[in-house]
This record gives sequence, structure tokens and C-alpha cells, in this order.
Amino acid sequence: MHFCLACGRNTLSEIVQDLLSFGVSSEADLSLMAGKCSCSCCPNAEEPKAVPLSTANVVATLTPADQLWTTSRDKAVRLRMEGSGWASETPVTVHQLFWETVANYGEYPALASKEEGQWVTLTWRQYYEQCRAAAKSFLKLGLKRYNGVGILGFNSPEWFISDIGCILAGGLATGIYTTNSPEACQYVAAHCTANILVVENQKQLDKILQVRNQLPHLKAIVQYKGELKKKAPFLYTWAEFMKFGEDVPEEQLDAVIDSLRANECCTLIYTSGTTGNPKGVMLSHDNLTWTARSAAAIVNTVSGEEKVVSYLPLSHVAAQVFDMWICMSSAATTYFAEPDALKGSLVTTLKEVHPTYFLGVPRVWEKMQEKMKSVGAKAPPLRKKVADWAKSIGLRYTYSAMTGENAVPWGFTLANGLVFKKVRAALGLDNCKACFTGAAPITKDTLEYFMSLNIPVLENYGMSESSGPHTVSLNSDYRITSCGKVIPGSKVKLDNPDKDGNGEICFLGRNVFMGYLDMPDKTVEALDEDGWLHSGDLGRNDEQDFLYITGRIKELIITAGGENIPPVPIEDALKSEVPIISNAMLIGDKLKFLSMLLTLKCVTDDNGEPTDELSPEALDFCRQHGIAVTKVSEIIANKEPAVYNAIQEGLNRVNAKARSNAQKVQKWVILERDFSVCGGELAQTPMHHRDVMHGGKTSLLSKLMFSAFLTLFTLCK
Repeated sequence: MHFCLACGRNTLSEIVQDLLSFGVSSEADLSLMAGKCSCSCCPNAEEPKAVPLSTANVVATLTPADQLWTTSRDKAVRLRMEGSGWASETPVTVHQLFWETVANYGEYPALASKEEGQWVTLTWRQYYEQCRAAAKSFLKLGLKRYNGVGILGFNSPEWFISDIGCILAGGLATGIYTTNSPEACQYVAAHCTANILVVENQKQLDKILQVRNQLPHLKAIVQYKGELKKKAPFLYTWAEFMKFGEDVPEEQLDAVIDSLRANECCTLIYTSGTTGNPKGVMLSHDNLTWTARSAAAIVNTVSGEEKVVSYLPLSHVAAQVFDMWICMSSAATTYFAEPDALKGSLVTTLKEVHPTYFLGVPRVWEKMQEKMKSVGAKAPPLRKKVADWAKSIGLRYTYSAMTGENAVPWGFTLANGLVFKKVRAALGLDNCKACFTGAAPITKDTLEYFMSLNIPVLENYGMSESSGPHTVSLNSDYRITSCGKVIPGSKVKLDNPDKDGNGEICFLGRNVFMGYLDMPDKTVEALDEDGWLHSGDLGRNDEQDFLYITGRIKELIITAGGENIPPVPIEDALKSEVPIISNAMLIGDKLKFLSMLLTLKCVTDDNGEPTDELSPEALDFCRQHGIAVTKVSEIIANKEPAVYNAIQEGLNRVNAKARSNAQKVQKWVILERDFSVCGGELAQTPMHHRDVMHGGKTSLLSKLMFSAFLTLFTLCK
């Protein structure tokens, strides 16, 4: 056995790590390792070279590393491997995962996108060849090892090819949110030391041109949609870019690919900053490939048969892991939605594609719910009665299936034929094996609505720093409002639990990130000395190990009386009681009692800005209460009694369930506009609004909500 007399490193995971660092195969004579330790503390330590380890025809190499984290772009980390089980799987690079899929499913469809109204497909082999071509062009344009390629645009084959081409060329693939301002784009591009930026169109190009003189490392910009309005030596169309590296020898690219290591960084995910600039989450090859393989295995994907629709921002870890890496591990086909997917065309794409798996953030499911309820409200009385009857049957059946009882209520077969199958077909989810949600909290009301239609929406939980999913819900193993169970091979613990079992959720596993790029202080805050990632979220486990999120540590409200109150359950409860409410924000830190800021559901414009027009669901609510209004401002101006009474009655029901008088909400006010990313109340990532409002350089409470907050603050005093 490998045993270091100087430092005593002999845990099984460390031994496995050492074997991989030295390149020793599982059949090797371990006695050859005697006296060789990679620990810096050993006097006989030698710097081992990365040597291949063959396992099941996959060659893995790791750069020797002792630390679990780093903030340097060119440094490696020690992987959190185990001696057996899922966490013992051989590490592979992105290229090794890609090539394995190409070798087995080369002629299967990989990417599909619309061109002039027709679906155009790339096979896995064509996809791979285009990624190699992009990698050679990046090299010729001057991409340096461990420097960034920023990608700014809507989901497309070009986005995928740019990302993977960058990784194959030894760079750090970096997504940039399309809604970023020029200044925000500049920060990300400068922080990742982007040598090349790939933009979708003229709109995104103009942002970069405004800040180009502040990007000293930038060598080229590639535009992948449309023709360039102006020519410049540093500007390339997509076609020009893909041809640019044709004369780069294949051997030169192969040498770079062969030098890639599974425990080195390949991707940066930028998280929204609440008290400063965004942080660059460093993800290794192993972070991505191990997570993708594990997730695909857990949900039982069938290689070469699955289909997904890509429409959520790829700069966010959830979409990137789901659309790119899980699909790569299972040879699935990714279909790209239209850029206006979230403005109404998504369902059209779903009905064309019939995906086998679908991921929707809560707002997507809420919009579907609002649309269906709006249509249902206009249905003839008989049809409405049939639908209500069917949904009551569906909810009972789905709850029964969830708990394992599998009791089929009388009438289920009829309800399934009359309603459920038709709804699934109308949504394009008739072939969907599992519907997932994540990245933000979803209300019990929305979950039960889809359960009533026999469409369980399964909650997953994770963060950028855990390479996406860390807990997963399955059709065969889930609980409503729970975010599932930990991925096999990973661990969860609750730190400092209170008397009710609520503690900070901490992660451990091979999906845990490398560190924040060039931010050692922030990295140490997130990762403790044992390698546990501290999420900042509060949660509890039930008797069956299902995890429930109960709040955020930073969100805890400490009243003037000293009582700690998690706000999220109270906010969610009121939204469930009063469906016209869009957002709720509890206030009460250091105050005598709790108050709440409320917004009403409204229509958003093409830029995602909330308008004054009430949403269809809000209009239905008003009609049911005999109110003839169409605008938020009309309700506020008239202090519409029916709406205000409904909110107060809902709040009374919430207060009746409060554990103490301190947890009862005593005052509330309706704001004139809803929260939004554009308005600054919400972050690009689905971070809770409270994180944003109490952070940043300018307090939003001093702008949008100053008068409302001041009124409540005065009352609370």
C-alpha cells in the first residue's frame, strides 16, 4: 500500500489519486510505488509526469495535484475520488467523452436547428469535425493556453461548436449573458482574459465594440449570424472563421488535445454578483464529464434515442450541463429553439420535436400554467366541469404514485383519454419521459397544477459551483416541494442544524468546482478545509433522505425581538394562497414586526420588462371577483377592495399557520411594477430577489421601492 511516512496520506481516495497522477493501471504492481509520494512534504518527493491510465479502453491522465481547490487558471486540483462506487469512475476529458460518443454513435443526429423553416441536422461525427475546425481557427487567431473565448448569443450549433472548439484548443470556454450591458460584457471578457469573442449578431457586436479599447487581450471577434455591416481586420463572419484555421496541421491540434488533463479547468461560469462583480466559477473537465455521465445514468437515458430542446441561457450552468454535456454523454439530439422561445414560440418547437426530456425553470412552468388556466376559463361550462373532474382524479393518482401506493382512482383511464393525453400533446410533451425544474424555487401551487394533469414536474437542486445538479428527483423517487436525493457518488450534510433540523446545505463530490478564478478569499469562504462546498442555503432532510430547501442563511430575518425567521416559506405560502401575486418580499430585519412588499402578475414586453397590463391569470382573478380592470395601476389607484381583501384574507390564512406571533405578517403594500432582471431587482441567474436588492453598488430599495419601503419602515418602527 502507498503510505507516506512524512504526512500519513493513506486514505483510499488519496491513494487512487496518486495512482492516477503516476499513471499506474489497476493491474500494475503497486509495489512499484514504494517510496514515491507526490506530497510536497516528503524529502524524496519527485515531480511525476502525467502518464496514461487505461481503463475500459479509456485513457485518463491527471496532472499531479495535492490541493482540492485553486484560483489559478493554469493549475490542477486533486479530484474527490473514492475507491469504489460512482465516485471511483475513471476521469476523462471533454475530448475523451466526445470521441467516445463519436466512435459509437457517429452517424446519429447530434444537433438540429432551423434554417429557412426547415430542420438541418449535424451528426455526431460532423459536429466533432466542426469543433476541431473551430479549435484550429482559435489557435491560428492566437488563443493562448488557459485564456478565454467569450460567447455572447442565443443557443445555436455555433454556440456549442465555439465552446467545445475553445476547450479542444486549450482555452477556457466562457458564456456571457445576452442581456448583459456593454460594461458587464467587458468585465467578464477582461476577467477571463478573452483572446476571442464570439457574438451572435450586430446587436451583441455593438456592445463589444463599445468596450473593445478596454480589452487589451482581445485579438478577434467572430459574428455567427448575419453578415458584418462593417469590415475590419479583427472581425470575422462564421464562415470566414471556420475556414481560417484550415492550414493548421491536425498534428498541432492533436498535440494540444493530448495535453488536456481531466483535473484542469476548461470552462468558466459567471455567477451574478450581489455585492460586487460576478465570480468566475472554474469547472474542470472532470466536473463536467463526471456530472454528465452520472446524471445521464441516474435518469436512465437510452444512448442514441433521446431528444431535448435547448432554449435556456447557455451561460447558466443548468442549461449548459443539460443541453451540452448530458446530451454528449448519452448521444442525445439537441434541438435549438427560436430566439423568441420565451416569448411564445417554445411550445411550437416542443410540438415539432416531441422531446424525451425537458428542463424548464419555474417561470416557464408558471407561464404554461397561466396560459392553460386562461384558456380553461373561456371554455364552455360542460368542458370546464370535465376538466376540473379529470384534474381532481389526476392529482389523487399522482400523489398516490409519488408515495408508492399506485392506487388508480376510478375514472382515471377515462380522464387520461379525455384530458391528460390531449394536454401533453398540446404542450409537445407527449413523448417526454421526465419533466424537470430547477435553478429557482417553484411554488407548490404550480407543482400540484401539473400533477393534476398527470405531469409530475421533478425538482433538482444545485448551483454553478456544483457543476449543476447535486440532488435529483426521479419519476420513481420524488416528493412534492422536495428537490430530491443526492447524486450517487456525492454527499450532502447539514451544517449547524437548529432544533427543527434546518442547517446549511453543504456539498461534497467530484462535481464540486475548482475555485473562483483569481478570487482566493471568495473561494475560501465557499470551500472549507475538508473540501465541503457551503451553499448558503438552509435545508432539512426527511426520514427518507429527501432534501427540502427552507431558505437562505443571508436571508434570515432577525427581528427586533431576536427571533430568526426564514422568509421564503412565508412568501411562497402567500403566493400560493393569492394567485394574482407575482413576487413577495418579506421585510422585518431589526424591526418590531414583519411587513411585505408585493407585486401583481403582469404582461412583460419583448425585452422582459414588466408592463402595467395585468397578465391573463390576473385578469381571470379580477373577473372572478367582479372587477373590471386591466392594469396594475388601476388596482393600486383605487385600492380595489376585492383585490385588497383577497390578499388580506390569504395573509390571514398564512398567519394562522405561523409558529409564533413574531412570524405573522402585519403590514403589506403593492408595488407599481413587478421585479425584473432589466429593472435590477432580479439577477441574470435565478437568484432570489432579496440577494440582489440588499447587494450591489446601488440599493434598489432607494429607487423603485423607496416610498413603499419608507411607509412600511415607518409603520414597523
